[in-house]
Amino acid sequence: MKTSFLAIFVVAVLLTGTIAGPIGLIQSADALKSKGNSASAINSKKVCGDRLCSEPPKNEVKSSDKTKEEIKSEKKTESATKAQEAPKKDAKSETMEKAQEIATLKVPKTVTGVITSVQDPGQGHENHQLAILLPPSDKVYRGYVSFTATENVQLVALHGPLKAGMDKGQAIWTTDGKTKFGLTFVDKESSTGVWQFTGNAVALHTKNTEPFTVSYSITYTEQIVDGQKVFRSTMTSVQDPGIGHENHQLALLLAPRDKAYSGYLTYDASEPVQIVTLIGPLSQGELRGLPSWTPDGETFFALSIVPTKASGSVQFSGNAIALHTTNTEPFTVSYSLVLTK
Repeated sequence: MKTSFLAIFVVAVLLTGTIAGPIGLIQSADALKSKGNSASAINSKKVCGDRLCSEPPKNEVKSSDKTKEEIKSEKKTESATKAQEAPKKDAKSETMEKAQEIATLKVPKTVTGVITSVQDPGQGHENHQLAILLPPSDKVYRGYVSFTATENVQLVALHGPLKAGMDKGQAIWTTDGKTKFGLTFVDKESSTGVWQFTGNAVALHTKNTEPFTVSYSITYTEQIVDGQKVFRSTMTSVQDPGIGHENHQLALLLAPRDKAYSGYLTYDASEPVQIVTLIGPLSQGELRGLPSWTPDGETFFALSIVPTKASGSVQFSGNAIALHTTNTEPFTVSYSLVLTK
């Protein structure tokens, strides 16, 4: 009996050890797994918590993991958003922009007609007759007119309006004594002719009290004063800086440059002036005895001087253009100038 009890006791002890061993191992493994900072080997791969250490966390997605289709879709969405945010031009603004583009083309206009003169509204001209072909404008007209009148007429161009204090002896035209224009007055003593002009208004005129009739065809462009190709100004001359011209007066309209100017000038001065054109610069050998102008004895220009009256309208070409007198006293000139190149 004792022998049987002992045998049962030994078997029980052995069974208890066999079960306890695996349970202890399982509890140890679970403890290590729950800490998350230790690793166990499973099929030769390390485990960090609930994932393999080589795998990124489930809540992290790298941009590099995005598919090409996803990236392309995001770019399309971004472009569409920017297009919606961009301000849209309405039909009116687009029409205005197109009109401005057409205006900058400076397409010549031609007007023909027959007109009878009226009493000149200018102060001091009340007994004169005036036929206005192009009314006063803030833009500069450039063009030419062919005309035939019932009597000899004078050609009139206005420049301005002048700034305060700029009426210094040159011919002036004003209707109210406040708004003043420089007055180019050309008397060709003819009833017919062709006239090239620049100015802010163009008319035909007589000093008679009786009206005259004129038929005309005028072709012109309207150009904005920009200081680059279209100029309108009033200036007072200064001492000529050219060697040998120290006692003369010069109003430099376009300063010397390498590229030649070409254009049209209409002016009126406070006294008769000469139109000066410079060609160059040239070497002394190239001048070969020609009249020349130099400011320093090193840079030379061939010099062309054309005597004119106190007002006129000319076409010119050269590397500089100026108005000049051989007097010591300054003169004032109002002018409109348009470059063709």
